[in-house]
Amino acid sequence: MTFLTRFSLKNAAAVFVCSFLLLLLGLYSFSSLKVDLLPNIEFPQLSIEAVYPGASPQDMNEEVTAKLEEKLKPLDGLKQMQSSSYEGMAVINLEFPFRTDMEKMERQVESIIDEAGLPDGVHTEVNRFSFGMIPVFNISLFAKNGTDLQALLETEVVPELNKIDGVNSVSIGGDSDRLIRITVDREKAARAGLTLTDIKNQINEKVLAFPAGTLQTDAWQIPVRVEEKLSSIDELKNLKLVPAAVPTAANGLQRVTHVKLGDIATIEEVNEQSEFTRYNLKPSLSMAVTKKQDANTIEVADQVIKVLNSYKDQFNYSIGFDSSEGIKQSVESLVREGLLGALFASLAVLLFLRNIRATVIAIVSIPLSLLVSAIFLNRMEITLNVMTLGGMAVAVGRVVDDSIVVIENIFRRVRREKTGISDELVEQSTKEIVKAIVSSTMTTVVVFLPLGLVGGITGEFFFPFALTITFALLASLVVAVTVVPILAKFSFRRVPPEEKEGALQRLYGRIIEWALNHKAMVFVLSVVLLAGSLALVPRLGFTFLPNEEQKTLVASIELPASTSVAKTNDVSLELEKMFLKRSDVDSVTAAVGSRDFRTGLKRSNQASYYILLKDRADASKTVEALEKEMRRIADRHAPGAKVGVQEMSSGGPPTNNNVNIDLYSNDLEALQTASKQVEAYLKQRDDVKDVTNNLTEKQKQVIVAIDPQKAAAYGVSGMQLLGTVSDATKPVDVGTLKLGGKEEQVELSYDETLGSIDELKELPIVTRNGVIPLSAVAEVKEAQVYTSIQKLDGKVFARVSAKIVGDNIQKVTNDVVKHVNDLKLPSHVTVKTGGGSDETVQTFRELGVAMAAAIGLVYLMMLITFGKVRVPLIILSSLLFVPIGSLFALYAADEPLSISVMIGLLMLIGIVTTNAIVLVDRIGQNREQKRMTVRGAIIEAGKTRLRPILMTAFATVTALIPLALTNEAGTLISKGLAITVIGGLTSSTLLTLVFIPAMYEAFFFQTAKREQMAE
Repeated sequence: MTFLTRFSLKNAAAVFVCSFLLLLLGLYSFSSLKVDLLPNIEFPQLSIEAVYPGASPQDMNEEVTAKLEEKLKPLDGLKQMQSSSYEGMAVINLEFPFRTDMEKMERQVESIIDEAGLPDGVHTEVNRFSFGMIPVFNISLFAKNGTDLQALLETEVVPELNKIDGVNSVSIGGDSDRLIRITVDREKAARAGLTLTDIKNQINEKVLAFPAGTLQTDAWQIPVRVEEKLSSIDELKNLKLVPAAVPTAANGLQRVTHVKLGDIATIEEVNEQSEFTRYNLKPSLSMAVTKKQDANTIEVADQVIKVLNSYKDQFNYSIGFDSSEGIKQSVESLVREGLLGALFASLAVLLFLRNIRATVIAIVSIPLSLLVSAIFLNRMEITLNVMTLGGMAVAVGRVVDDSIVVIENIFRRVRREKTGISDELVEQSTKEIVKAIVSSTMTTVVVFLPLGLVGGITGEFFFPFALTITFALLASLVVAVTVVPILAKFSFRRVPPEEKEGALQRLYGRIIEWALNHKAMVFVLSVVLLAGSLALVPRLGFTFLPNEEQKTLVASIELPASTSVAKTNDVSLELEKMFLKRSDVDSVTAAVGSRDFRTGLKRSNQASYYILLKDRADASKTVEALEKEMRRIADRHAPGAKVGVQEMSSGGPPTNNNVNIDLYSNDLEALQTASKQVEAYLKQRDDVKDVTNNLTEKQKQVIVAIDPQKAAAYGVSGMQLLGTVSDATKPVDVGTLKLGGKEEQVELSYDETLGSIDELKELPIVTRNGVIPLSAVAEVKEAQVYTSIQKLDGKVFARVSAKIVGDNIQKVTNDVVKHVNDLKLPSHVTVKTGGGSDETVQTFRELGVAMAAAIGLVYLMMLITFGKVRVPLIILSSLLFVPIGSLFALYAADEPLSISVMIGLLMLIGIVTTNAIVLVDRIGQNREQKRMTVRGAIIEAGKTRLRPILMTAFATVTALIPLALTNEAGTLISKGLAITVIGGLTSSTLLTLVFIPAMYEAFFFQTAKREQMAE
């Protein structure tokens, strides 16, 4: 790359202009990057929602879920299929390997569904999973000045929000359903021989609009359209109804030919509320906003707030959950740590060079390299997130290394030469070091190539991190051989001469001589230190990513199945009062009977909460206290209710700090018993929390079993009985009618609802032989049924999960598995254990392979650079000391082994070899160009390269110190990595300065011995 230096020195003005333009373009690109918490990753998952109104969970499973599962099994690459069958609805989740063509897979799934032969009336929808599905906001809204808030939101606010570029959906909770309710007098309808279904059909028959041909004239063809409408509630009341089967006088019923709807029913406009939402006990409407997958979260959030503020005269709002706030904090924290790192690196350079001009030149690569990397990130449409910002913060210390080595060599040569600064001197000084910096930079870059061997979500999440560092390092290399020599030429015209050797160099020279004379002791001591550090591994803990404390809690309560929303609301109010009495709780957003996020179902027996804690609160202690209080209130007001509270997940790479116990059996009774046993056991342990059981409780269900012979004797069909029972037990949806110029939802129901099984048994059924009770043709009985059926890969299962407290997930998982296997579970129930520990071990294994591949690539790179087999081996021997400092630093910081630690070790493979390369390259120059002896070349190289080695290592370490000390949210991925690099680089640098000279002479032992004998 010497030609770049020569070109730059001859075209200094052009290089400065190009650098200035790159700075401007970099600033523009950096400001244009979309800001998000996590990388823009679409998970390779598809979700199929099937809706079959009226079907029981068993029917859904048999008629819909099982059929789809059978057809979906042969899908290419299908990793896992999990299904849940509920009343009237089923959800099937399909998981595929990363890099699967999800558009193609989605088309295949839709084709399979079309050919599955599902019952008529089943509606399906296929969705992909991404971070865009997670709400950006949960906002509570309150009307002002008598505003009809619901109408305002539906007609103005929501349409305006949907116009925002990047908004995916806006949903409103806590709203009431406005409808026209037709309440039919049961006795009058029976005397008239009408059922609700009859009435519905006759209303719909009066609303039609169809083309009916054309009128032909000499010049025109005029289309004819036949229409009949019901335009007002009065017309609805005067609608004449004709009985489907007119009862005869012989049956004891009055004979009628028609009757007005208004004579047998009351028609009124009503507002029906099936869910309740509150903010700090104040009734409200809630709004959830989701963004599109590739949208800028911060921009979307700002635009949403701008729209809401434009209506401040009509409503107030409070934010219960805001993901953009966490993103802003994480971004600000990482930017701050990066800037502090740059400052510390600058001070480190100034400390060694003691020359402000030299320091400024050396650190010019920091802004240039990082901003150039932003250009590439912007072109590749990678977002500014915790991974890219973490990469920049980590790269701050490393990008200055090449410039430090170049500027130190030029600075040293200028101070020792009497001729002063010149283009030739600058070029020769750069050329002298160029092989070392190219080799060291490329080795650091190539260590990231094997990250492609790491599969799954880990590889996807760390890919932007690796790209950021790669772009920054390559840019820093170009800056070091172009911009730095030019700045040196203009800055070092007048510098004081330097002594031949400083005190530190003389001391180091004596240390090298001692090490060369006591090589065996050096090697033994190194091995002892390495063994001692490895002994710390069992004490460190073993986790995927450390748990990061969140200040937002998610709580829920689930009352026994079939509990009314009114009862759930009463219990929820007690819980909300308890939440707000606590001094560590800032706000509570409650949703009672709202739509379940995962399934889309509205559950009248469930309530969920966003609980925002104050800054000083201890989240883990608050979770424990709240769960106890919730349990106490639930036991008093709703025995049998399930409660749960946990820190809100930030999404992104899973912490994998969980343990799963999967139980399989076709006997649902045995499965429920077993799952309760496991659940009870896990709740007794202190080292796990947030225990969940996906197998739902039973609920009461009334079964009407038709006797075919009796039904045939009375001339009634199963469909007739179904219609009659359905009319008597639930409202009938008539559909949408345009009444009074407005689209109105119309609902039919009887004036008296059935309140017991006995009343249902006496339900009158009109037959050809007269009116009979339902019990005459069917057995009416009560049964206990499951509210959902869960299956994994086609097998009925129950999953009991818990989050592991602490960092040693493998130890806790193994202990849990051991004790679960010792439980006396019902026969025919099989157990499969797993969870985050399995995935973590697999990922660590893949990273181990990646590190081995990285070492191989580094060796190959240095073999190409130096052209000798032994020299790369000498350089790679410096890696032996990486674990010493890293493990001691992790132990001192109480930081567990994690994925971020493994990535730090992977980085160290490239960083640590840099120091060895700089030293060994100088030894080679001394032997080849100056014909020095092996020992003489080693001692001279050590003295000459001592300062740049210490400077680069010290700059990298000090740049990472702010990142290692921070406790801010969103930096844990970078924190463990920073501690690992600081410790590993410190130990390897200090030991390398002693070990590499001894190792070099040991590799060239015969040559060194001959030279010593010749002397």
